[in-house]
Amino acid sequence: MMSKVDESQRTGANAAAGQAASSPNDDVRRYWDQGACGTYDYIVGSLPALSREWFAQIERHRYAVEPCIPTVAQFETHRGKTVLEVGVGAGTDHLQWARAGAVCYGVDLTQRAIETTRAHLALHGLSSTLQRIDAETLPFPDATFDVVYSWGVIHHSAHPEQIVREIRRVLKPDGLFIGMVYARHSLVAFKLWIKHALLKGRPWTSWADLVANHMESPGTKAYTVAEVQQVWSGFSSCETQQIVTVYDCSWFPRWMHRLFPDSWGWFIVVRSRK
Repeated sequence: MMSKVDESQRTGANAAAGQAASSPNDDVRRYWDQGACGTYDYIVGSLPALSREWFAQIERHRYAVEPCIPTVAQFETHRGKTVLEVGVGAGTDHLQWARAGAVCYGVDLTQRAIETTRAHLALHGLSSTLQRIDAETLPFPDATFDVVYSWGVIHHSAHPEQIVREIRRVLKPDGLFIGMVYARHSLVAFKLWIKHALLKGRPWTSWADLVANHMESPGTKAYTVAEVQQVWSGFSSCETQQIVTVYDCSWFPRWMHRLFPDSWGWFIVVRSRK
């Protein structure tokens, strides 16, 4: 007899397979299948792919340019908890969850990210339950996870609000979501407007359209803080923090960086309780 968990996972897998045949996220998948997030040549240079040195350089770069991640995630405080990461990329954060003693699960839209993350963990003698699926339909029963984590991923989906609903569903009562989405009212979006709207004689182009057409995979979303609160309104609480990043500060002289308020930042950090 098939258990509830097995049946739920089979149903989720079948739904994901149906999505893969004809999905609005196909263009997103194709973009990220070119290379897992953070594995770009300008970061890794000529280091052998999937080698210990290659992964170490990816990790050094990630936490140098996004030093807020360990502070926000607080990996070490979740030892023994069941953690799902939505969008594992190169497995850099996933490795930190595993090192901290969490029971790890991970999903990603691309097989490349799943294989890269599996190889990354294996180098350190660690493992995780990893699946390639579209997170708009998560293949897990209700109330499975203590923590769901997703850093800079949800906004790439055709339907981010559906992923958030799925995250709430699979969280245990009082479970915690930790993540980040892009901010539309930011210096990054302003620079996109300068480059792709003002200088091309189309100053009326909306910042939302600029992010969708010129930021990473096709259709990328960016939010206001009020919109984030609305998307996460099904949770019992939702704390947000906007952060100025290195991506906002490029183009500007270093002395100006300290003048930029966080309300101009590219990252909106989200912490929500079910």
